[in-house]
Amino acid sequence: MSTFQDFNITNQLKNAIDDLGFKAPTPIQEEAFPKVMSGKNVIGIAQTGTGKTLAYMLPVLQRHTFSKQIKPTTLILVPTRELVIQVTEQIELFAKYMTIRVQGVYGGVNIKTQKAALAQGCDIVVGTPGRLYDLAVSRALQLQDIKQLIIDEVDVMLDLGFRFQLTNIFELLPSRRQNIMFSATMTDDVEALINDFFIAPLKISIAVSGTPLENISQTCYSAANFYTKVNLLKHLIRDKETFQKVLVFIDSKKNADRLFEALEEDFWSQLGVIHSNKSQNNRIATIERFNDNVSRILIATDVIARGLDLDDITHVINFDTPKFPENYMHRIGRTGRASKEGKSILFYTEKEEEWKKRIEDLMDYTIPHVPFPEDVAISKKLTLDEQPRIIEKNPHKQTKRVAGPSFHEKKEKNMKTKNYGGGQKIKMKKAKKYKKPISRGGKQAGNKKR
Repeated sequence: MSTFQDFNITNQLKNAIDDLGFKAPTPIQEEAFPKVMSGKNVIGIAQTGTGKTLAYMLPVLQRHTFSKQIKPTTLILVPTRELVIQVTEQIELFAKYMTIRVQGVYGGVNIKTQKAALAQGCDIVVGTPGRLYDLAVSRALQLQDIKQLIIDEVDVMLDLGFRFQLTNIFELLPSRRQNIMFSATMTDDVEALINDFFIAPLKISIAVSGTPLENISQTCYSAANFYTKVNLLKHLIRDKETFQKVLVFIDSKKNADRLFEALEEDFWSQLGVIHSNKSQNNRIATIERFNDNVSRILIATDVIARGLDLDDITHVINFDTPKFPENYMHRIGRTGRASKEGKSILFYTEKEEEWKKRIEDLMDYTIPHVPFPEDVAISKKLTLDEQPRIIEKNPHKQTKRVAGPSFHEKKEKNMKTKNYGGGQKIKMKKAKKYKKPISRGGKQAGNKKR
């Protein structure tokens, strides 16, 4: 088994790693270090929670040399504001004994403050694509000296529609640079991005998305509807000794708020919720309360929780069944970290059973089913999405009249052949009666004939 000593890293990095309590590199860290150190383009596919940040930062920091220049040499792109904050803090811990300047930039805060910070000079910039592009276009962020471009959680970034911003940022970067990209899944969009912008990359693949993690036990419950799931969740999390720290995943911001409201009365002091509609300060405070064990239950949407370093989660509860099997793997990867045992529970309705089957097909594993508890009430209350849709006929809509016994044919004199308009029709009748043209043009034509 290799150790960090085998990497031949500087004493400053060794001391920082010792302070963090890291004993041995993870598989992704072990494979990535020599490849990134080679200076070639690198693509890494690894599950969430496998130590990707240190995997790409350790060789970058090892190659870093002290500089007083204003312009950064390393650019790191991540999809969310929370990840900017998290990655920035982690780099500062890794570089604890080094003289290195790190700046995080993201939307939702005053851009002038970030411009002022960049003007002081930095070595590494971590940011979301939108804010990075705005700073680069305004010339507050100079990208001419970038030597390494790192894109983390690139599959989420493309899902969020950042392809356009990424392409624009690539055009502002020097052509001679090292590209390092990490993703949890290899989707078609990710492959297209690699083919367009990466030349002969070295590929690393650790823990393929369909591989169930051995230290995570999985179970599932069948439930009738949303509010029956709420009753089941309440029943489970009342057991504080077992459910010590619970991350509840849900599919949308609307349902996250709905679930929070349903649980708030019974668990208000132990509960938190994060999604993209929450303010930045609210999201940061909620995550800190959860990590500091002030709250033990956190409701989160998939995108906002992706890549977040949430500590010591005992249970991941999938309140809904993801439509895409890979998302299930990302979710359950939040527990069972650092060789600890974790538990994953999946709730599914009859409609979601097909999606559960896809997850099992991907893992080649049947999730053990647990009987629905008898003392949990089955709710008859339905959400708007669950209610059957009744298509009502419009009472004001006119239907086509069909001729029947009460209808008769019009008399010949009332039959319309061509509508010439009222005035023209009178003129034509007079012309026929008096055998001469009525209009001025007609009179002139008649005089010429004579």
